[in-house]
Amino acid sequence: MIQTDVLIVDDDPSVTASLTLLFKKAGIMSASCSDPKEALTFLSEQEPRLIVQDMNFTRETSGDEGLELITQIKKQWPSIPVILMTAWGSIDLAVEGMKVGAADFITKPWDNDRLLQVVKTTLDLAEDTPSAHSQNRESLDKAYEFSNIIGQAPSLLNVLTAISRVAKTDAGVLILGESGTGKELIADAIHANSSRSDKPLIKVNLGAIPSALFESELFGHVKGAFTDAKRDRKGRIEEANGGTLFLDEVGELDKVSQVKLLRVLQDRRFQPVGSDQTSTSDFRVIAATNRNLAEQVERGEFREDLYYRLNLISLEVPALSERRSDIPAIATHHLRELRETHQLPETELAPSALSWLQRQPWSGNVRQLKHTLERTVLLSAKPLLEAEDFEAFGMQSSPRRQSQWPPVGQLTLSEVEVLMITRALEQYDNNLTRVAQELGLSRAALYRRLEKHEIEV
Repeated sequence: MIQTDVLIVDDDPSVTASLTLLFKKAGIMSASCSDPKEALTFLSEQEPRLIVQDMNFTRETSGDEGLELITQIKKQWPSIPVILMTAWGSIDLAVEGMKVGAADFITKPWDNDRLLQVVKTTLDLAEDTPSAHSQNRESLDKAYEFSNIIGQAPSLLNVLTAISRVAKTDAGVLILGESGTGKELIADAIHANSSRSDKPLIKVNLGAIPSALFESELFGHVKGAFTDAKRDRKGRIEEANGGTLFLDEVGELDKVSQVKLLRVLQDRRFQPVGSDQTSTSDFRVIAATNRNLAEQVERGEFREDLYYRLNLISLEVPALSERRSDIPAIATHHLRELRETHQLPETELAPSALSWLQRQPWSGNVRQLKHTLERTVLLSAKPLLEAEDFEAFGMQSSPRRQSQWPPVGQLTLSEVEVLMITRALEQYDNNLTRVAQELGLSRAALYRRLEKHEIEV
């Protein structure tokens, strides 16, 4: 018996015929069933590698039939991935299906290239390669490009092993972790080890884009679309064509922009601002956030359908406090970079300094460790750094103990405003939403002040 790659379950003969032909041209063997009963009978006789199923099989459009079918499939054949097909207006149904185990969803009418990409990605992810489990750092470095990620703590190796499994696919990845843990480095590694590595990796900090500029920044605009649109401009999505789009701080996105992002992630189609022409872009999406998106979904702050679209594969980057054994290697690596950047003489870390670094809480993670090293190296100017050097120069005092304000008349109000904004940006790691909240400003007001004072984030 010939192995069936994909089982198509849909009551519309034109749909099953179209999908069968599409898969055949792509070298994917498929079979089709017109209703749940026929599908369950087929599955009892042979197991396909993947199931693509509709959500409705009669005139009933509630989607209950589709949900019941996928529930039975995941109960009896949990290892078979299922892709759901539904109309755009019924995405809520697909989300319900994702909750009971669907691997992904596609909206009708579908784009052939996009559908094939999703199918191939799901099939690749379903291929369990035993050698990808429990690898050590040496074997990972021989097969993959991880040179910018330092460490070999078990929690970090788990992340690198996961990257080794998903990098070659086109699966979307959601990178979670505290601020400063190196989520951007993980995104770099996924792209560098993917089949898209020779194409651009476009990085977008969504937390730094005001909602009014979201469409222009991501979709681009044509000349004359608005007052300052003096020429056509490509958006980040078009720039990422063929490559990878990295959406940093995705948890900061407002609800209106979330809908716009969901649409373009669904079908890879977009319209530049001021244009009536629809364009397409083939890109892989990687998102990152230090927020708990699941909790944001529960509070109604983040769309559930967008969460499931982004969260096909999630990677949790461990905090530095969870891998203290890596601190000496990380510190030595960054010290070497600092010497090259600042053209400094040979500088080393004494055992007492390494011990001191390992004992610190590092609430700011690797970013804080790097800043502490840089401050100490520049201020101490010693060839061998001891623990007392870091105690004297390394750790910044708490905000309550920072230097007093200068006497009245030494700074203008404008200069005081610049100083306060700059301090807030440093304290909250350039999280513009948090900075605006702490300064008692709206995001729009903060952006006006950043532009007024020419403060770069």
